Amino acid sequence: MSTETGWVPPATSLYTDHYELTMLQAALRSGAARRRSVFEAFARRLPDGRRYGVVAGTGRILEGIRNFTFSADQLDFLARTKVVDTPTIDWLADFRFSGDIYGYAEGEAYFPYSPILTVESSFAEACVLETYILSILNHDCAIASAASRMTTAAGERPCIEMGSRRTQEESAVAAARAAIIGGFTSTSNLEAGYRYGIRTVGTAAHSFTLLHDSERDAFAAQLASLGHGTTLLVDTYDVETAVRTAVELAGPDLGGVRLDSGDLVTQAQWVRRLLDDLGNHNTHITVTSDLDEYAIAALASAPVDSYGVGTELVTGSGAPTASMVYKLVSRENDDGIQVPVAKAAKNKISKGGRKYALRRLDDRGVASAEVIGIGHRPDSDSNDRPLLEQFVKNGELLPGFTGAEAVRRAAERHRLSLAELPGTHRRLQRGEAVIPTEFEEQA
Repeated sequence: MSTETGWVPPATSLYTDHYELTMLQAALRSGAARRRSVFEAFARRLPDGRRYGVVAGTGRILEGIRNFTFSADQLDFLARTKVVDTPTIDWLADFRFSGDIYGYAEGEAYFPYSPILTVESSFAEACVLETYILSILNHDCAIASAASRMTTAAGERPCIEMGSRRTQEESAVAAARAAIIGGFTSTSNLEAGYRYGIRTVGTAAHSFTLLHDSERDAFAAQLASLGHGTTLLVDTYDVETAVRTAVELAGPDLGGVRLDSGDLVTQAQWVRRLLDDLGNHNTHITVTSDLDEYAIAALASAPVDSYGVGTELVTGSGAPTASMVYKLVSRENDDGIQVPVAKAAKNKISKGGRKYALRRLDDRGVASAEVIGIGHRPDSDSNDRPLLEQFVKNGELLPGFTGAEAVRRAAERHRLSLAELPGTHRRLQRGEAVIPTEFEEQA
């Protein structure tokens, strides 16, 4: 499978843990591997102090499942290193996922125990996907959730994702994608732009200024190449001198200046006054420098036009994982009947049975609860919103859930989902989930 850009996802079958394949081997030997099973991905709790999470990564999972096959070289590796036996190697040689996958739309808010992704297939097929699914969901949901908090704090001011140099190269692309879902408007990462149609931006770093004999020479070169609408980095040496030089060279058409160090609130205030005094009322101010949602909130009263966010975003701003788990909740018994199963270990309890979910809305269209039906679809009022969509049917990927289209849809879903949450979701202070999770048992 390729996206509309022509990018082809890599083979994903060995992005997994050793014990997934040893479980497969044992289940093939016992005969249980063929049992129809239901696995669910969910989080038992939100990160400490968070009031909601944001679903992201589903499109990447679906892209990867299409390429979750085993090459001859990979099978040779598994045989040579004795990871699994010959019958298991033979089974893997023919592997193609043939089941069904449901879940929350990307961009949707989620809460404790929300059934974010449901995989229905044989035990064997669902088992080998576990690590791949969790590695994506735990990363991408964490980034999208952090991005949502940042863009909420930013209000109408755009946020730019700039974290590629603070994470691993593939994580950088995934983080850029998740950031856009969480409300960011652009990224510095060109690969993310290529794969997912995301708008990319960028101008120059301090090294470009240092390369030239003077700051004036550097600014003149950038303006000559990129036009007067570019943004000039003005804190390599002295900020006031740099701003005056920038205005002298570009005049009132100067697009913007970027501040990357110091007391950003104070600096932004006097830089705005200086720009206005020089006649540059339309020159924008972008601030960067290790911003997180709290720093962005502190800048709300400052005359800032946009934020560039890097390290804190791509590391989840204090919550680098969404703590997702992937659990078997139902499986066939010897009579071919589905029976619920659940883990009962202390502090790691899960609820057995296939789950369905809806968002309970009040008369004003404001969410009041996350309702999860166990073994049945929960009762719905006229305006309650079902949350599960089908992504894969009999192994075939349904259209619209991958590539650039999926990212655009997810960003819009995020906007609409937050709009129906109670206003308390905007608070950055520690607190409980903004709506409770309620379970409906089957009668």
